[in-house]
Amino acid sequence: MTQANLTLKGGAERVVMKIAEHYGAKVYTAEYDPKKSFEGFKDVDVEVIGRGGMSKLLPYGRASQGLNYGLSFYNFRIREDYDVINAHIAPSHWIRNRNERVLWYVHTPLRDVYDLYRYRLSLKKMHQKPAYMIGTRAVKLIDQSVVRRIEGLIANSRNTQSRIEKYYGRRDSRVLGGGIDYKDYSNKGDGRYFLYVSRFSPNKRQDYAIEAFEAFKRRAKGRCKLVVAGAVSRDRFYHDYYLKVVEMAKRVGDVRIVADPSDKLVRGLYSNCTAALYTPINEDYGLVPLEAMASGKPVIAVNEGGPRETVVDGKTGFLTNTQAEMAARMLDIAENRSLAETLGKSGRKRVIKSYSWGSFFREFDKELRKVSRSG
Repeated sequence: MTQANLTLKGGAERVVMKIAEHYGAKVYTAEYDPKKSFEGFKDVDVEVIGRGGMSKLLPYGRASQGLNYGLSFYNFRIREDYDVINAHIAPSHWIRNRNERVLWYVHTPLRDVYDLYRYRLSLKKMHQKPAYMIGTRAVKLIDQSVVRRIEGLIANSRNTQSRIEKYYGRRDSRVLGGGIDYKDYSNKGDGRYFLYVSRFSPNKRQDYAIEAFEAFKRRAKGRCKLVVAGAVSRDRFYHDYYLKVVEMAKRVGDVRIVADPSDKLVRGLYSNCTAALYTPINEDYGLVPLEAMASGKPVIAVNEGGPRETVVDGKTGFLTNTQAEMAARMLDIAENRSLAETLGKSGRKRVIKSYSWGSFFREFDKELRKVSRSG
């Protein structure tokens, strides 16, 4: 298996860990921090590969990370015997350049050079824009050349599948969403707080969630608080955003920030929350709504991307189009515990029925056999 990095606790990293555990697979990665990643990786054979010579000359950050990851996988040849390589977060699929029989589980194409290109460009200072434009153009050429040769593609959602078709012109992917260990989650009551769990990043839009809570707070008169929890990267780009969110939380009030929470703490936060919020920009898939539903909690999500496929509007939660609408739905749930309970129970039933790991691996096995040497 290949994974760009194992330095945070996110949905994609959890999927990688579960697949590695299930098959006893070795994981090749360009960066690994055991203290920051899931504890389960300590029981997995993880090998850190490469580190591009050019990237060593740059300070740690998005540019050096991207260069390191890309060069590491593009130039790496696996010497061990294998049947199939299962690639995950881009650009780990660039392993196909010097290796064959690759099944890419696409969490998303490289968003910085495709659907988020203009957004990322807008965040750059004027003197940074030319280098970013040239760099992303070169990355896109390499990326598309590699993807043409990949033997098998699995999209984690219909949303991701549409991106594969749009940016790569490939229509042979199948959709298979990640599973969840629903038995690890439970509902322990209503602690009178809303919860948003996600790594701190501008495209995860913690600021959007806090602004929606601020609108809710003006009408709810202090009935609920907000907890925002997630991994914090040491990359300056992401860390600066984290600091911005912290300051925002102080200004709004009644907002608690939890940095780098343990798995146990996250499950505890889910089990006692009133409802979970989910506000990323056109998220590829997103395990957070499933984790919340597994905990018997309603989900109030933005009406875009992955949540459209996992959240059933009005039955397991709500899909909202504006911050004002999100605030209104928060008020509905805060004032109506019966509604929250009904939505939560429906959500857990949905997860148990449609998102178990057993179902996932039955289908994943079929795709592996199509690509593997043994067939």
